[in-house]
Amino acid sequence: MVMITNSLKIIQSSEVGQALRHSLPVVALESTVITHGLPAPQNLKLARDMEKQVRQHKATPATIGLLDGELHIGLNDPELERLAGEKDPLKVSRRDFATAVLKKACGGATVAGSMFAAQKAGIKVFATGGIGGVHKETPFDISTDLQALADTPMIVVCAGAKSILDLPATLEYLETMAVPVIGYKTDRFPAFYKQDSGLAVSLRLESAEEIAQLALTHWEMGMRSAILVAQPVPAEDAMAAEEIDPLIEQASQEAREMDIHGQALTPFLLGRIKDLSAGRSLQANLSLLLNNARLAAQIARVWSACRQRKSA
Repeated sequence: MVMITNSLKIIQSSEVGQALRHSLPVVALESTVITHGLPAPQNLKLARDMEKQVRQHKATPATIGLLDGELHIGLNDPELERLAGEKDPLKVSRRDFATAVLKKACGGATVAGSMFAAQKAGIKVFATGGIGGVHKETPFDISTDLQALADTPMIVVCAGAKSILDLPATLEYLETMAVPVIGYKTDRFPAFYKQDSGLAVSLRLESAEEIAQLALTHWEMGMRSAILVAQPVPAEDAMAAEEIDPLIEQASQEAREMDIHGQALTPFLLGRIKDLSAGRSLQANLSLLLNNARLAAQIARVWSACRQRKSA
């Protein structure tokens, strides 16, 4: 299915289109983790594994990415392979879609970019790793992810915000923008590699059913923000603060010395931490991404059932 929306060509896979037409559960998946977050060949394997997790939990995956300036909602396997192998892909947030269209570029969609695309398709559940936020290196460097969470009604499943960020400032921003931060079976906000940032969530919920009901109530009251669902990285793959925090500080110091900032900052920090941790951080990253895909599929199933009951 192809849609043209104000110069943006949107190509929806037949699988995703059919699921949406029949109000079946669909989970949106971002693609910067493929293009900028992980090295080859782990990037392609992860993309396939995340889709497999969603399918195993009876939902349809919709990996979002750009190929030749066209927005794909639901990449097939050859398209995933192509995107994973791109040499110089764009990192596409909300501001970058026009650039991608004009340049006929290939690129990975960030959290904010994926939310923009998923909203156009009518997808209400989205899984990612860790959201962006306020950077420690330059406090005025604030990820567009936070604005997207403030104005896009969607259930976003994550492992908190990336540990490289200023987490107290990130949570304060979310509170200011009226974004509910839900701890899934936890009272504490996860910190990506770490299970516990030491900071509180706004509400703890214990099930996909409770999350879906909260989202429904939030939006029926006229609220427009996302519901941020924070799930800790599985305990067996989590990193202790004394293990990861010094590595984050070292990578951050190196970024400041090298004057790395903007969209290049997060990929640099994640890559440097992977090297400094001898791959331990990569294992944690892979584990939390698959864990989030599973929970998102469960929520999508409940959300789909709720919507079908409402329309009956």
